[in-house]
Amino acid sequence: MTGSERSSDGLDPRRRRVLFRAWRRGMRELDLILGRFADARIGDLSDRDLTAFEALLDATDQDVLAWITGAEPVAAAHDSPLFAAIVAFHAGAHDES
Repeated sequence: MTGSERSSDGLDPRRRRVLFRAWRRGMRELDLILGRFADARIGDLSDRDLTAFEALLDATDQDVLAWITGAEPVAAAHDSPLFAAIVAFHAGAHDES
């Protein structure tokens, strides 16, 4: 997979921006983790979750990857139901092909 498989058609501008940013992190591993999550869930995120996702996209690549992989504890500012959903989605990614 080289990028988003989801069209941004039908998404409001804020969701389009988040989808774009999730696939263009700078670190390919995070593109795949966050981009795939965004592809699957961007249309269903609440405003609160969307705000949490935007904040996570502002964190450094190294920090986010360490939090997702469990190498470091997640920062309190990002320890949210959305973050837990991203981690759970990523953990189940091996079941998706």
